[in-house]
Amino acid sequence: MMKYIYFAALVALLLPLTACRKHQSTEEFEKQDWYQGGGQTTYNFGSNAFGQVFQGLTPDQLFLHDVGDKAFEAIFVTAPAPKNSGLGPVFNAVACAACHISDGRGKPPGDGEQLVSLLIRMSIAGEDPHGGPAEAPGFGGQFQQRAVAGTNSEGNVSISYTYETQTFPDGTSYELRVPSYELTGTYTSLPGGMMISPRVAPPVFGLGLLEAIPDWAIQTNEDLTDADGDGVSGKVNYVWNIQKQQKTIGKFGWKAGAPSLLQQIAAAYNQDMGITNFLFPKESSFGQPQFDFLQDDVELSDSLLYATTFYMQTLGVPARRNVKDAEVIRGKELFYEAKCTACHTPKFRTGVNVAFKSLSNQLIFPYTDLLLHDMGEGLADNRPDNMASGKEWKTPPLWGIGLTEVVNGHSNYLHDGRARNLTEAIMWHGGEATQSVNFFKNLSQCDRNALVKFLKSL
Repeated sequence: MMKYIYFAALVALLLPLTACRKHQSTEEFEKQDWYQGGGQTTYNFGSNAFGQVFQGLTPDQLFLHDVGDKAFEAIFVTAPAPKNSGLGPVFNAVACAACHISDGRGKPPGDGEQLVSLLIRMSIAGEDPHGGPAEAPGFGGQFQQRAVAGTNSEGNVSISYTYETQTFPDGTSYELRVPSYELTGTYTSLPGGMMISPRVAPPVFGLGLLEAIPDWAIQTNEDLTDADGDGVSGKVNYVWNIQKQQKTIGKFGWKAGAPSLLQQIAAAYNQDMGITNFLFPKESSFGQPQFDFLQDDVELSDSLLYATTFYMQTLGVPARRNVKDAEVIRGKELFYEAKCTACHTPKFRTGVNVAFKSLSNQLIFPYTDLLLHDMGEGLADNRPDNMASGKEWKTPPLWGIGLTEVVNGHSNYLHDGRARNLTEAIMWHGGEATQSVNFFKNLSQCDRNALVKFLKSL
């Protein structure tokens, strides 16, 4: 009886909030883009800003979110074990949260630090049976630098940097950090012609909202031949969808290599931690000397995989800050004038979902088009990934980027964390972004600071 009284009281409490939102005009709502997550905008701007649960979930959904939260934090151990069993035999991390710290952004290791939230994808020339990257013999599709006791890891990763000092036209100097990667101490010889791609762990909040964007809305922004002549020609990455057994639109990962959040998470369990599941039932070390031949697959239950997925689907997005600050307003104007919005599309509306109203028909401001763009030679990994070339990357969402330092304690950006601040991140852009970068480069220092301050308000 008490449970129903509590639920009725909760509904009564939420009704006024719902009514307030209902009467807000669409025009006013669009103007007030500080509601970045639509109805799932959150207002915690501290160290847990990226870990806020959706509003309006039912008690059962809140319970499932909490189960997924615990699974996200769970530390896996070597089999056999009564709980969280099956780590490895080779792996990169022991938990989801070990890379996505506080649900946020990873970074390359600093001096004396271990490689944790950056990993190396690898492949050889050619394609797998579904058009994806061809795995490297003896190593698979991802380099695992850690292993369980008594097993050889695949090797180590050495990262070194050179530094280039450059100057804006107004005389202000800036420095770019150029990374170089080497796989060392490998347990066996590397195959000839191997290609590698470093990737830092991206933030995991707001992913349910991105997944809820209709495919047609993403396809609408494609411009394969640059028909409008703006120098930008984004394209969809079509990738193999295991559940549907056909190619569908890729939305997740640095090159949009995963078609659904469930598949992205299942692949991460399998590759990052060596944990098998119903989508990836084969050990990542299968066919290598490290394979353990244990009859314990699958190691992650379907229910926990779905719970982890639901957890990430129901993380809200922080609201913008300092939206009435004159410098921020100026920076936003410059962001639009620079045509950064040609790739970092400000807004989308999620599809209607009568089964999950918390995701349904939300006007959101992620600042991404989820398309692939040629980013030039400077950022090229020279490794194709499905329809993505070696110079193409998916436009990452910008929402929440200004809270990176608060949540994760660093300001490393781009796919491998090479940029140490937002100015460096902008100046690394090339290819289709060249015109926008030149616009930024030729601004006064005051205006460049304003544009960066706008980004920090997101």
